[in-house]
Amino acid sequence: MTTATVRQLVPLQNAAKGRFFGMRQAAVPDRERIEGFLAQGAEVAIDFAGAAVTQSFVDELVGRLILEQGPDVLQRIIFKNCSDDTRAVIRFVAADRVDQYLKAKTH
Repeated sequence: MTTATVRQLVPLQNAAKGRFFGMRQAAVPDRERIEGFLAQGAEVAIDFAGAAVTQSFVDELVGRLILEQGPDVLQRIIFKNCSDDTRAVIRFVAADRVDQYLKAKTH
């Protein structure tokens, strides 16, 4: 008998009513929710529908998770409803933080 992985949804539009996410501090409550879900063994789906984000916001939301938990954390996070710009920001932040994590662990 296998158990299904629990998936938790974190809709960002609730935090800013579908608006712009620019400040790093705005990501903290959602990151803390994500950390809690991950600690429980769940996958997390972050829903970016209606949200425009900055690099600083994504770095606080996802980059910090990579630095603290390692690149494997990305295997447990799903990015939903991303615009092309949002997807580009996520890729940039993830690549940068994975590189930083790996350099710190090998030196």
